[in-house]
Amino acid sequence: MSVTAQQVKELRDATGVGMMDCKKALAETNGDMEAAVDWLRTRGLAKAAKKAGRVAAEGLVGITVEGTKAAIVEVNSETDFVARNEQFQSIVGNIAKLAIEANGDVHVLSEMPYPGSGRSVSGELTDAIAKIGENMNLRRSAVIEVSDGVIGNYVHNAVKPGMGKLGVIVGLESKGDKAVLAALGKQLAMHITNTSPLSVSPDDIDQEIVARERAIFAEQARESGKPAEIIDKMVEGRVRKYYEEVTLLAQTFVIDGESKVADVVKAAEKEAGAPIKVTKFVRYGLGEGIAKEETDFAAEVAATAGVK
Repeated sequence: MSVTAQQVKELRDATGVGMMDCKKALAETNGDMEAAVDWLRTRGLAKAAKKAGRVAAEGLVGITVEGTKAAIVEVNSETDFVARNEQFQSIVGNIAKLAIEANGDVHVLSEMPYPGSGRSVSGELTDAIAKIGENMNLRRSAVIEVSDGVIGNYVHNAVKPGMGKLGVIVGLESKGDKAVLAALGKQLAMHITNTSPLSVSPDDIDQEIVARERAIFAEQARESGKPAEIIDKMVEGRVRKYYEEVTLLAQTFVIDGESKVADVVKAAEKEAGAPIKVTKFVRYGLGEGIAKEETDFAAEVAATAGVK
């Protein structure tokens, strides 16, 4: 019998198992939902669902660069113990390579064939959950591409090349000397790792964020009791200062502690022999924004292993 998308969704919701495995289970059991659950359980897949509700805030950030295109992914696990596991590291590395083709769409990436397994990426993670015993998930992915230039990248405290807990990719569009661009790209990526800017310049910062900050500055200025025209100037001054703090090109370059990043780029243009445009950057810090449970999973794993 043919398996419907609704049946696959129901089984996936009930078990937490990947879409391709759910579809196969339903096909093997002629669409019988209970039998499909048992089919998954007998293969060690459904038990992965028991882990699905647990918070996965550890793991690794992986980066792959291919020519003028780069991808960055975050794959989470529950503990740092698993992040040091070679099988997990291999999975993250392979997912990062596949992410180039997915163009930053994490849903497309999760359903892409995982190399050498006959499973999708999500299916491979489900299989790893069953074997390793921890919840894991592909959380996010992004891609940067330039038509001519380089993609700078940097991973802080890398456990392997292109893999660690904090990573950055940054695009430099330029017809200039590629060696100069590569050196600048790495320096800019290191800078972004340290300062966490919100955007490249004031032109591409989220205006809702700016409006919220402006409202706060205005309220603070009104408390001074100064005339309205003075308050307006105070607010504009604080907004300019805010831009200097949160936009990449206006920040002070951490490597020399003196120059503005925009001036560093200008100086590199002379050496590269062509204009340089910083197009975009992506910075992933492992576990950012994930609410962590009180449970100490690292301690739990150590206790299971008999380690105090």
